[in-house]
Amino acid sequence: MSEIFELFPTPVLRIPALLSPEAAIALGQRLSLAASVANQRSTQLSHTRILRPGEDTTLDAVVRQIGPHLQAFGQLLFGESLRWLVKEIWVNVLQHNGSQSLHNHSNCFASGVLYLSTCDTSACTRFSRPLGGAEFVFRNTHAGMKSGPFNADKWNAPLPEPGDLILFPSHLLHEVPVNLGAERITLAFNAIPDRLDAWGYAIGFEA
Repeated sequence: MSEIFELFPTPVLRIPALLSPEAAIALGQRLSLAASVANQRSTQLSHTRILRPGEDTTLDAVVRQIGPHLQAFGQLLFGESLRWLVKEIWVNVLQHNGSQSLHNHSNCFASGVLYLSTCDTSACTRFSRPLGGAEFVFRNTHAGMKSGPFNADKWNAPLPEPGDLILFPSHLLHEVPVNLGAERITLAFNAIPDRLDAWGYAIGFEA
């Protein structure tokens, strides 16, 4: 019998209802008031300043809830249950007709998005293949082809509910298409393990 192997897959972890919808919406409404940093590319997108652990007791409690899921995700990435540190947090407020351009996150290994409001189907987090790589240069993209995980250039995360969390490797390119719905509020964060060890060549990280 023939077999298909998903060779070197990229993990993306979705945790439904990390927070209750009521708690997520209340947190989003409070934190969105501080979203005064304008986005460089979209006038309908704003951010809070970078927040650090220890600045907000409610956020610290949320980070503690994220902790076990982050540790489990890190085990998928590195094959070991390491101690993970959330090193920075910020809130994004995306208005109607706003978008977030394609980007990834530097100086970290895992990133996450916690949804603090409802999200229109037009503005689901979208992941993209790397712009370069060692794959075929040719493409077969037309109305009659069927897109799947082995040939798709983009993948939309499932439509989230307030309180849902998604974790992904920080190098993974992602964006938010034009938001055709109401205001969209998310809490984003980056995380690092406390150390990595490659056969004795060890390196430590600090938040």
